[in-house]
Amino acid sequence: METMNEEAPKKSLNFIETFVEQDLADGKNGSRIQTRFPPEPNGYLHIGHAKAICLDFGIARNYGGICNLRFDDTNPVKEDVEYVDSIQEDIQWLGYQWANIYYASDYFQQLWDLAVELIKQGKAYIDEQSAETIAKQKGSPTVPGTESPYRNRPVEENLALFYKMNTGEIPEGAMVLRAKIDMASPNMHFRDPLMYRIITSHPHHRTGWQWKAYPMYDYAHGQSDYFEGVTHSLCTLEFEVHRPLYDWFIDQFKTSDYRPRQIEFNRLNLTYTVMSKRKMLQLVQEGLVSGWDDPRMPTICGLRRRGYSPQAIHNFIDKIGYTKFEAQNDIGLLEHAVRENLNKTATRVNAVINPVKLIVTNYSEGLVEMMETGNNPEDESAGTRQIPFSRELYIEREDFMEDAPKKFFRMTPGQEVRLKSAYIVKCTGCKKDKDGNIEEIYCEYDEMTKSGMPESSRKVKGTLHWVSAAQAIKAEVRLYDRLFSVENPSADPRDFRDLLNPDSLKVLTNCYVEPSLQNARALDHFQFQRIGYFNVDPDSTPDHLIFNRTVSLKDSWAKEQNK
Repeated sequence: METMNEEAPKKSLNFIETFVEQDLADGKNGSRIQTRFPPEPNGYLHIGHAKAICLDFGIARNYGGICNLRFDDTNPVKEDVEYVDSIQEDIQWLGYQWANIYYASDYFQQLWDLAVELIKQGKAYIDEQSAETIAKQKGSPTVPGTESPYRNRPVEENLALFYKMNTGEIPEGAMVLRAKIDMASPNMHFRDPLMYRIITSHPHHRTGWQWKAYPMYDYAHGQSDYFEGVTHSLCTLEFEVHRPLYDWFIDQFKTSDYRPRQIEFNRLNLTYTVMSKRKMLQLVQEGLVSGWDDPRMPTICGLRRRGYSPQAIHNFIDKIGYTKFEAQNDIGLLEHAVRENLNKTATRVNAVINPVKLIVTNYSEGLVEMMETGNNPEDESAGTRQIPFSRELYIEREDFMEDAPKKFFRMTPGQEVRLKSAYIVKCTGCKKDKDGNIEEIYCEYDEMTKSGMPESSRKVKGTLHWVSAAQAIKAEVRLYDRLFSVENPSADPRDFRDLLNPDSLKVLTNCYVEPSLQNARALDHFQFQRIGYFNVDPDSTPDHLIFNRTVSLKDSWAKEQNK
């Protein structure tokens, strides 16, 4: 946990922290703080989950409590151990460690026993109607519901059928267990909610075929919180209307004054992407992305592969905060947070992604000089390294114009530019092929302009990056952009797959990087001078280096804010 120095201004509390501090002051639940992060293992976590993770674990850490990880695994149709493993990896990558791991399936017997008690008390019954009929009978917020014809079934009959639901005798979808509450309640969730359904088509990832009757989320979630001793159950806003039912179920079975408190906050919605697990699964299954960890995906593993750092994600979530109001967050703010973080930490390197050869005609053939260059101007402790300079170099094709306009301060005949960390050179001309494409550019260097030499401080308007042709390493560079071409694909009436950005990935195979990158490891971060922030893709090998663009250098969000 970070400690504040005396000069640092105290950060204002969000509304959840205010509630927590009040509960502590009141001595509620013995002044204990216990939270949980409760994902269903039915897909990979995305940045919206990161917001919940930071809150659940952050509250526990900041108030001396504990946070447990619980897998809400009550639907075997969609769940898999693959997702269990990935969720744990993502939480740890974000910098958190749970106190304990629990599963809702740990409580299947306890939940079953409590449901039996509820049936015995006449507060639950077996309904054999179809899901469609039950839904119609629920009525509307202004029209009371209609009671099921099975609502007043004898207790013994309900018990007998409930046991049969779990033997495999009853087919999937043939009956459900419902709580008997109030079909006229203004809260639709109180109109005899479902507690159990039958699933016989899929084994459970932990319990196999042991269970055929599975508890519904609204029943299992609150009871699991209660069994574990959770003090603050933090949920997103869509669960606000479920809270009275959450409390009702706990009230039926609580054995002490302790009870968890559910508090809701706004979800993280991000422009130019989708957060729906269903839609993300479609993208993966239909091959529209390379997998759950495709760097264009909003998944935590995708962001990691793209080069986002845990700290950048934390900073972004701090910036957007926690409120009671749903909002669409600008992806530009996330990219700004990434740039801000990587600017402080990423090593500056030379890489040329659209190369053309530059020949320094008055430089000795075969001569190689090592030039000293800084690793990061934002961090003096990062030190320096040596890069080779020779007669033949590569520069960016965009950095040369034969007939340049007045304010073009890069390479053009008769004009001087600085080659970063090396010499000032003057362009003398170029060579073209028969189609008029530039094949080679020619220049002359001034040996007195090297760092430390008399003319090194001479003013020139342009500075270019470069790599030495003989020592450069060929690399593949993947330029990633936003996955969708519209700001809010979820609100667009068109099929979301038709809204994909056709330019979200460009693969460049003829790129050159400086030799220091030969031993770069997977996920290492770099700033390619004048181009953007990149990291090493996990598929990269020493024989085939692959770099992913994390984010460009241009920060349009910051520019907008400073207008």
